[in-house]
Amino acid sequence: MTQISAKYDRLIEDLRRDFRPQREWAEGRGLFLVIGHFLVGIAGGAWLLGLWFDDLPGLVGAFVLAGAGAVAHLAFLGRPERFWKMARHVRTAWISRGFIGLSLLLVGASLYLPPRLFAGWLWEAGSIAAQAGWLLALAGMVVVIVYMGFVYSASKGVPFWNSPLHPILYVAYALRGGAAGLLVAAAATGASDTHTAEQLVEIWFAITAVIVVLFALELHGAMTGGNAASQRSARDLVAGRLAAFFYGGTLLIGLVVPVILISGRIAPVTFGVLAVVGVCSTLGDFFMKYTTIRAGIYLPLRGVARTGRMGPRT
Repeated sequence: MTQISAKYDRLIEDLRRDFRPQREWAEGRGLFLVIGHFLVGIAGGAWLLGLWFDDLPGLVGAFVLAGAGAVAHLAFLGRPERFWKMARHVRTAWISRGFIGLSLLLVGASLYLPPRLFAGWLWEAGSIAAQAGWLLALAGMVVVIVYMGFVYSASKGVPFWNSPLHPILYVAYALRGGAAGLLVAAAATGASDTHTAEQLVEIWFAITAVIVVLFALELHGAMTGGNAASQRSARDLVAGRLAAFFYGGTLLIGLVVPVILISGRIAPVTFGVLAVVGVCSTLGDFFMKYTTIRAGIYLPLRGVARTGRMGPRT
């Protein structure tokens, strides 16, 4: 009862504010949603790059991360045993599309990977079952990479998420996370293919540059777009309640540390160093998603002028 009373008091306090932070998708059980999207995004990117480089450890890692992301999504639900109902609104809801995509990826990978991992499996790598698995996983991967940004941009009550750049950013996060994941997998399995590692680092740099530009544009648009709630979200992110997570997690851990390590100024660039780069990069992506989700501010219940001051009630 005490916990319920505390939630009720906080809800009443939030409703009295002009700028009410959204809490459902980032606090309490909502943190599982952030974790789920984070893991599934890396899984999609790792599966794509794993296919591109024919990297079996990377593909296995993508499958494991997709499974972990599915568990995190179930933990977010109030009634996990009713998860199947998420598929009912696939025509109108991006969450339903994401559920279908993740299911396709997991089922397809379950068909495609075993004959490549185990000799004498029930079906061979070139069999119809394995080829069908490859196609299913590919279709699921595309949906998984694309859907997450649209989940947030479709939430019209939170202006900060409505940027047309948001879905593109989530695709870029997935690809950067995939490159980082393959670097970690290469170090964990004792790989020695330096050419592939160099290509992954180049991909990581290119995608990181794209993310920096897109996020700067999105943040600038939020600050100058004239919507008071969106401006408040941007201020919370760069100079308010979320600034420590943003600067310490997203920028320092996720960007500055990897760039310094890759430069070779501290230590020679080995697979172990690249694994640290991958871990730091993925942590930075997590903090980026966590802070931008928590920065969401609902449209005010009362009239608010475009400058952010209270307007007349109607």
